[in-house]
Amino acid sequence: MGAPADFTLKETAGHKTAVLSGDWTARGMIDAGERLVQAMEGSDAVDLDLRDITRCDTAGAYAIIRAADGRISAGNIKAGPRTLRLLKLVDDAIQVEPEAAPPRKGFTALLERIGRGVYGLGDDLYGTLAFLGHLLIAIGRCIVKPSRIRWAPVVSLAERAGLDAIPIVATTTFFIGAVVGLLGANLLTQFGAQVFAVELIGISVLREFNILITAILLAGRSASSFAAELGSMKMNQEIDAMQVMGVDPYEALVLPRFAALLITIPLLTFVATLAGLAGGMAVTWAVLDLSPTFFLQRMADSVGVQHFFIGMSKAPVMAMVIAAIGCRQGLEVGNDVESLGRRVTAAVVHAIFAIIFIDAVFALIYMEMNV
Repeated sequence: MGAPADFTLKETAGHKTAVLSGDWTARGMIDAGERLVQAMEGSDAVDLDLRDITRCDTAGAYAIIRAADGRISAGNIKAGPRTLRLLKLVDDAIQVEPEAAPPRKGFTALLERIGRGVYGLGDDLYGTLAFLGHLLIAIGRCIVKPSRIRWAPVVSLAERAGLDAIPIVATTTFFIGAVVGLLGANLLTQFGAQVFAVELIGISVLREFNILITAILLAGRSASSFAAELGSMKMNQEIDAMQVMGVDPYEALVLPRFAALLITIPLLTFVATLAGLAGGMAVTWAVLDLSPTFFLQRMADSVGVQHFFIGMSKAPVMAMVIAAIGCRQGLEVGNDVESLGRRVTAAVVHAIFAIIFIDAVFALIYMEMNV
């Protein structure tokens, strides 16, 4: 590094001449720019002698122009051609006024928003197909060579997504079953058909509420967790480092999360079923004085096991959707915290929407099949 920026002032016949020396750079100026501004205040004409400057960058050129404040011209500057070109370049950049984008109003703004939404939808669809393609390739590799499966993260993630979620799933479905039983008891008692509250509880819990509540809770719990974990790794460039080392992120990060949810959601759905039926049975016992033995016997006679399998058939689909949405949103995180927050929020919202949509599709399919 050369000498720091400095200057001296010479006055001849009412004209001031500023003789600059040293490194007029961002690191070399220190406070020389401010001192030059103060020294040149109050003078109408200024000459600049820049021939003793050893180095000059855009920061130094801007400091010189700001100190001169338009009181210099090309005729009273003594400098080398490179310094003159730099001063002109910086001066031209200062004179340019930023052009604000014309505001769009009314119908034009509406069309623009619709166009951006359609383009974003197409881009999102393309990203989803690319994600599924990568995932299928990773699954195919693991099927061909099962030793590639990373069982340690699968077990760890299954514990976090499964065993740790049992209390909240059981508690929520217990109260859902109790609420359904209470509503059924109050409504059916008006018609003298309170005994049918058992069928109402059994069918609603076995077919819908067990898997629906489990999937929604895991969407808020696991989808957001997957997006945050992978998004944090993406921000820290850990995923890029894995690719440089030859490790497939889909095989090392995404596939274990798929496997973990495929294992745990059916188990959690079974726990939710027991908790929901227990909640409904407690209400019918307390409100309608129907004993647990009568409740279970009527469940076996009137409801049957068919509705249980209908509810359980949705579990693998819900698991794949929750894992896919959470992992894909995590891999789409940019390099800023705002992007991470948006992607985690999108993971939860998209997962809940997909769960409700898929449940409606299953309901239509089973209605057409008369089951």
